[in-house]
Order: sequence, then C-alpha cells, then structure tokens
Amino acid sequence: MSHRVNEHERRNVVSRLLDLADDERVWLATAIATGLLVYAIYLTTHPYPAYGAGLYLQIAQEISAHGYALPTRIPEYTADGVPFGYPPLMYYVSAVLMDLTGVDPITLSRLLPGFVVVLYLLPFYYLAREVLQTTPRAGFATMLLAVTPPALQWHLSAGGVVRAPAFLFTITGAYTGLKLFQTGNRTWLIPSTVLFGLTILTHPVYTVFFGTTYLVMYACFSRSVSGLMNGAAVAVGGLLLASPWWTQIIATHGIGVFTAASGTHTGIGGGFKRLFGQLVYPLDLDLPLMFFLGSFAGGAYLLAKRRVFLPLWLVSAAFMLGKTRFQFPAGAMMASVFVFEVVVPRVRGWSSRYRGSAPMVVVLVLAILSTAVGGAFAAGMLHSHQGSNSQPAFIDEDDEAAMHWIEDNTKSNADFVVLGDAAEWFPLLTDRAILVGPWGVEWEGHQPYRHHLQLYKSLSRCPGMACLSEGMIENDVNPDYVYVPKGHYTVRGVDTYQQPWMRDSLVDSTRYKLVYENEGAMVFRVTEPLKDVQMPEDGPQIEQ
Repeated sequence: MSHRVNEHERRNVVSRLLDLADDERVWLATAIATGLLVYAIYLTTHPYPAYGAGLYLQIAQEISAHGYALPTRIPEYTADGVPFGYPPLMYYVSAVLMDLTGVDPITLSRLLPGFVVVLYLLPFYYLAREVLQTTPRAGFATMLLAVTPPALQWHLSAGGVVRAPAFLFTITGAYTGLKLFQTGNRTWLIPSTVLFGLTILTHPVYTVFFGTTYLVMYACFSRSVSGLMNGAAVAVGGLLLASPWWTQIIATHGIGVFTAASGTHTGIGGGFKRLFGQLVYPLDLDLPLMFFLGSFAGGAYLLAKRRVFLPLWLVSAAFMLGKTRFQFPAGAMMASVFVFEVVVPRVRGWSSRYRGSAPMVVVLVLAILSTAVGGAFAAGMLHSHQGSNSQPAFIDEDDEAAMHWIEDNTKSNADFVVLGDAAEWFPLLTDRAILVGPWGVEWEGHQPYRHHLQLYKSLSRCPGMACLSEGMIENDVNPDYVYVPKGHYTVRGVDTYQQPWMRDSLVDSTRYKLVYENEGAMVFRVTEPLKDVQMPEDGPQIEQ
C-alpha cells in the first residue's frame, strides 16, 4: 500500500512538473529573469560601460545644442570633425533622455542598452513560438538569446544605446513579417512597414539584416506574387518613412556620403571566404563555443529533416553581414530544436523510471550552464577576443579624472593624440579634439577611414617616444598634447600593456613635458614642433 501511495505521489509531482513545463508564463518569466540577471551582473561589474559610445553621445549632445535639428558635422573627432550621416533616431532619444532627466552620458550608456536587451526578449519569444510551435522550445531559445555572448557583446555594451534598439525593431519586424508571409493578411503590412522604417532610422547594418530576414521568409513561406508585393510594400514604405532623414543627408553631403561609408567596415556580402570565417572562426576552444556548436548541430539536424528556414536564415545572415551576432536569432532557435528533438528523446530513452522528469532536468542543467557562461561573459570573466577579457571598459576612474583635468586646464582649441581606446570617449568628456581616430571617419570614405584606423592602432601600440614621434612626423600629425595610458589598456578592444619605459622615454625627451599624471594616465605637452630628425631606439638599453 505504501509503495502504491509513493508511486501515486511521484506521478503527481511529475504531472505538475510537466504542466509547468508547458506554461507560457513560466517560460517567459524565466527568460526575462535570465536577461535581468545578466543585466544586473553587468552593472555590478562595470562601473564604466564596456566598449565605446562617446561618438554616439557626442552626436546626441550636438543634436540638443542645435535645437534638435540635424547637425552637419560632429566636431572634435579629428581636426575638422566628421560628417554627420548616421541614422538619427536613437541620438534623438538619447538627447531627450539626457535633457529631461539630467542623466550623464556614461550612466546612460550603462543603463539604456541592458534595458533594451531585456525588452527585445519579449518579441523574440513570440517569434520563436511561431517558428518552433511549442512553448518550451520558444522559452528555452529565448533564454539562450538572453545569454549568448555575441549578442551581449554588441547589445549590452555602451554601443547598445543604438544597436540594441535596432535589434529590438528587427526582431519585432521578423515576427510581423513571419505573420505577413505565412498568412498573406495585409493587416501585418502596417507594423512591418513602421518597424522597417524605425530600423532604417537606427542602424544601417541592422537594416540589411531586416531585409535579409524578409527575403528568407518570402522564399520559405510565400513565393507568391502577392508575397513579393507585400515585401516590396514594406521596403518602399519604410524608405518613405525614413525619407526626412536620408533626403536631408543627401542634400547636405551628396549621395556619396552613403557610398563612402558602405565599404569601410565588413560591407555587404563576402563570398565563401566570409562564410567560412563566420562558421569556422568562432570554433575556438573557449566557453562561448557551446553556443555555436548547439546552433550548428541544430542546423544540421534541421537540414536532415528538410526544415530549411532557420539554417537558411543563419547562413544568409553570416554571408551578408559577416557579424556573428546576427546568427543567433536563428541559432538560439536551432539549438533549442537540437535539445528538445535530439537530446531530450535520448535522455527519455535512457531513463525509464524517471521518464517524465529526467528530460526536464537535462533542460534545466543546460539552461543553468548557459546562464553561467553568459553571466561570466557579461562580467568580463571570459577571454573572448584575441585573448582579451570579454566586455572590456574603454575608460576607468583614472581616465575620467585625467579628462576632467584636461577640460579644466587646457585651452579649448588644444589638439590631442590619445593612445588606446580611451580616445573614443575623449572628445565627449573633454570638449577637446583628437587628431587621430577612426570613429565617424567612415563617412569620409574607405581611404581616410583605413588611414586613421591604421595610424591610431600603430600609435596606440608604440613602445616608446621614438616610435610615437616618428609615427606622428611621418603622418604630419602635430598635437598640442599627447594622452598616454599606464599599465593595462585596450586597443580596439584588445588587451594591451604599457611598458614603464614609455613614460621614461617621454619624460627624458626635450620634446615632451609631463603636465599631469595619475595611476592610470599621463598627459604630456608637446614643447617642440615635431620634425623629421634621428630618433633613439625605444625600449630599455642594454650595455654592450
């Protein structure tokens, strides 16, 4: 009798667990809670935001200063400033938030991206539920997206003030587009068109992802004349909604400003070399590898079952954009399919006694492991980029103190060469110009952008005074001051270490005078005009 009662109770427990496993509220709440946990970990470990958004927030301040009219150029990023050609929506939002609340740019760039990261989990869940057809698979896919390192890297960090909203619009647009192409119901035209317009007004790369997604959905779910017309209506309508921006930019700078910027980063489409890099390069032996392996395994399984939409979506995004973060809307869903259609059935087959609950234990363990990896990534505890810590901050309290000193103690027209990634924030925090830096220069064209990028990287990695002076002389760069980090800093997100002899070589030179120093930064005034003369070798000298 006791055995029967225990068996009955066990079955009741299993039944309740299974009911919970199919409860949409439980899965959605768990996914949102996972996103909030990662957000909280990031805020706790990052008193300063990861990566950079100095130029973005400088644009927002210029918009505010121009009475909310579009500026023509953004000053202080290079000697002459850079043309303003960016889609303006989130710069207007940032300007309004800073003007209404008084929040400072650094705080805004810490708080706003994570809020939007959590927000975009909602439309993604409903998109995943439409594609995967079950609540558990959609919920698990949403949890994976909440902790996927490539998505967190670009959306949770400072630049997420623009990129995270663009991702939100794109994912929501993917949901409305799926409804549009699957049902043919034209009531979905309006939200799809508005969302495409908002994406155009937010970020050009996400605009391409939006368009690529719609092409894949048309190929997989419609392939009809009416579907083609609906897709065209979304494209034309979105362009018209965004026309007050792009027509003004063309009137101010000419259409060449867009063609100049289009090829300065990875460009659109990249052949099999790009595809190989996107699908093979991520397979390094580190913890984020599990996210790629899960999605690729799910993709192989779906192709074997001739369910092509998700694999085609992932491959098209990899081919067109060359950025791994765009693989994971499809990738998170494919990993969920692999878990629920391959892993869970095998666990169920291995365990006859606990056939009701053992599979869900496996799902729970995988969810906890994924969340642990995502949390560690957000906290900067993983090595994710050329051996550097994940989510590095470009500035710290020493940089901020040095920049406040510069603002208070140098002339307003003083020009600087800034070594390291602190340069991205420097004009915003000092109201002083940097002479070398790639940010915003893409609107000038490929050649100026590559020149500034390569010069910035080479100067930032100089080991001593000779290298620094020669680099500036050869490129006709004549700053009033040089800003030099001490100890650990980053160059394009890659961890770098400033050797002590950099300070010694500059202090010993008659060309440079140390005018400010703290534990993390030095400011040198250039006391003599830079000209082409023989320079001593950098580094410690060894007696012969």
